[in-house]
Amino acid sequence: MSLVAAARRELRPTVALAVPMIVGQVSQMLMGVTDSAMIGHAGTVPLAASAFASNIFNIFYVMGIGLMLPVAVFVARARGARASGEATEYLRHGCLLAVGFGLVELLLMGVLATQLHRFGQPPEVVAAVGPYFLLCAVSIVPVLLQLALRQFAEAMGHPWVPMVITLGAVALNALLNWILIYGHWGAPAWGLTGAGVATLIARICATLALWLWIRRDPRLGLVRRVAADAAGAPAGTTWSGSRLREMLGVGLPAAGMLLFEATAFSVSGLMVGWLGAVPLAAHQIAITCASLTFMVPLGLSMAAGMRLSHAVGAGERDRFRPLGLGALGAGLACMLGFMTLFWLAGRPLAAAFSADPAVIGMAAALLAVAAVFQLADGVQVISAALLRSLLDVRVPVAITFLAYWGLALPLGYGLGIAGPWGAAGIWAGIAGGLGFAAVFLPLRFLRLTRSR
Repeated sequence: MSLVAAARRELRPTVALAVPMIVGQVSQMLMGVTDSAMIGHAGTVPLAASAFASNIFNIFYVMGIGLMLPVAVFVARARGARASGEATEYLRHGCLLAVGFGLVELLLMGVLATQLHRFGQPPEVVAAVGPYFLLCAVSIVPVLLQLALRQFAEAMGHPWVPMVITLGAVALNALLNWILIYGHWGAPAWGLTGAGVATLIARICATLALWLWIRRDPRLGLVRRVAADAAGAPAGTTWSGSRLREMLGVGLPAAGMLLFEATAFSVSGLMVGWLGAVPLAAHQIAITCASLTFMVPLGLSMAAGMRLSHAVGAGERDRFRPLGLGALGAGLACMLGFMTLFWLAGRPLAAAFSADPAVIGMAAALLAVAAVFQLADGVQVISAALLRSLLDVRVPVAITFLAYWGLALPLGYGLGIAGPWGAAGIWAGIAGGLGFAAVFLPLRFLRLTRSR
């Protein structure tokens, strides 16, 4: 069978697995959008405070995503090797990592909550943000547990129920926001603090729902059996230090890669803010649109990574390259559509967010830059997931660091701050970094999967 035919054969199951994951990722974004829209009606200061808190929380959240990715990698490998007991053991150890790192991150955010005045925000924002930020911090433990449970279920080939639960959490969060922010149904009007309570409750409920489903679903009933076996195991045999080190060997570099990219975008946003309110508003519009389209290749990358890990576990080396190339082809096709959308409809998209002609014009210009890097963004995120499934992490970390901190930020500063291009120059720097990663990450994958 030719490579093209093999890639086409692998594409359909990858897309079928990716669709509910894409919906789940979009749902996570919708929770943030819903919070912003509903908090905004409570006043400008609460909205600014929620944005400030979210920017800090998201750094810890992104690190958590990376730390939980090994659950999917190793569960899918165990499933491919038909070692279901091993798959459940990786879930148990993933939950241990989620709780352990969640508590560490909670402690760090608790300390950081006493230093929020050092970030140069307006005094009224700092005065309002404390309770909301602490409630978000407390939610990090259920968030990481939810990530571990979702990774397990999806890697076992059951992504639809987690998607439904995630959508349910979005709806619950919106309802609780309506009750607790504005004081409906006899509840006190807590404003921004009410939004924090709603988010915490929604995240806890989603985590509990996932756990109960995994325990009760007959297809995933191994959790109960392994837990019972572990309860009766001799002392010292319940947890495996080697398994935890194995997971951290993938999770820590993955967290670093995501952190390099996330902080690069955050620092770029800060640089745009130096240029004034109009560029910053335009940046917020463009980054919202680009983040939404990014959910498609992100879901594809998760599905492709899980299927490649399954093939590794099954010892089916001949599937590695066709599977990866099929996913990359699907990502390029989707991002080509988004590139065309941003290029041709940038101004109408910007007008949906703002009525200010200056903001609309600048946002349309930034969306034109975003159109250029859509293809690169899709290629780099899918390639990174494929390499992670092959347990190749050190070289991708170096590539990612060079792409974002060695190229994107210096280039953006040179073009946009020191140079004449302004916000478009900063975004051009990001495009350059993404382009670098989109060249060298897939080349690394092709090198590792070449025929012997």
